[in-house]
Amino acid sequence: MELRQLHYFVTLAEELHFGRAAAREHIVQSALSQQLQRLERELGVLLIERTTHHVQLNAAGAAFLIEARQILAHVERAAVAAQRAACSTPHLRVGIVDASYDSMPLILHELRQRYPDLEIHQVEVGVPEQFQRLVDGRLDVGLGRASLAPPSVASELFRLDPLGVLVAEGHRFGGLSVVPVATLATEPLLFAEDERAPEFNQFVIELCRSVGFIPTLYRGTVDSIRASVDLVVQQRCVLCAPSSCVPPGTGMAWRPLVAPPSRYPWSLLWRAGDSSEHVHAVLGCARALSRRLGWLEPRAQVAGQARS
Repeated sequence: MELRQLHYFVTLAEELHFGRAAAREHIVQSALSQQLQRLERELGVLLIERTTHHVQLNAAGAAFLIEARQILAHVERAAVAAQRAACSTPHLRVGIVDASYDSMPLILHELRQRYPDLEIHQVEVGVPEQFQRLVDGRLDVGLGRASLAPPSVASELFRLDPLGVLVAEGHRFGGLSVVPVATLATEPLLFAEDERAPEFNQFVIELCRSVGFIPTLYRGTVDSIRASVDLVVQQRCVLCAPSSCVPPGTGMAWRPLVAPPSRYPWSLLWRAGDSSEHVHAVLGCARALSRRLGWLEPRAQVAGQARS
């Protein structure tokens, strides 16, 4: 069965006249008749009742007409969708953990220099949900610690980010240039909801355990770095945070953690097997930035990194 046979059948059903139908399809009447007879033979059923002066559809023809019109409509929609996709602006869907983190904005800035026409859509979601969205195709690229990534998500480490503690300016840590990890034992630590950032919470807990204590958790959670600022400024808690996500503003200070110093691993995430041009371009930008800014180089000291 061919699509042109469906076209011819629908046209004849609308005209109920071989001459007018043939004229609409720009073919001779005998060719139209032959194609419709071939269609009936392939279906094994008669669709049209013909007399010398009259043409009409039988019951089978009426039923077939409904389905034939739907098939042709689907084909037309498919053609339009393909044409729109071919002409549309290329786009990239990017997952970010929090808008306060600077790694992905820096990477995307590089990417826009290479692809000024690329349409970039950023989605703020936790790393576990990024994994799911990458797997099912709702994201093209993500960002986070890759320790819990499923096999269907590929990753590449591009930044080891010094970990510090965010405190109010009047807090006792604010007068220090660095903060030993062991001193966090007496402070309530603010954590994100575990289903949103289990990999970061786990990292901080493991760091505390490495010097012999289990952290005291602040009784409450927030869903972003910005939402934590008020709690920190009110000295109700302190917050462990990488240097890449220290929010601007007054009333707070960020101090590097030492004894031991720690660096949080940021990886680029993408769907395993995805060889698309723009995904690989993001990876190339991350690698270039990492080399230029020394994101993976050993840090001999962190004392000079304290910020207020």
